[in-house]
Amino acid sequence: MPTILMLCLYGGAFFFLSQALKTLPVGIAYAIWSGFGIVLISMIGWIWLKQSLDLAAVIGIGLILAGVLVINLFSQAAPH
Repeated sequence: MPTILMLCLYGGAFFFLSQALKTLPVGIAYAIWSGFGIVLISMIGWIWLKQSLDLAAVIGIGLILAGVLVINLFSQAAPH
């Protein structure tokens, strides 16, 4: 059952990425997708698996989020 769930979720992720690629350049879409993936899995590890995040990890995650915001708010490559 977990494998079937994983396959369905991966399929959904790639479907939604393909939808985003209709309006976003591939580099921008992949940067946003991978950035949010890093942040999301870090949060899951912190909340669900009780893994601690040191200051460097929190700063790094903050920089990833800041980069995604800069791309979305200020980049001419990303449609607004």
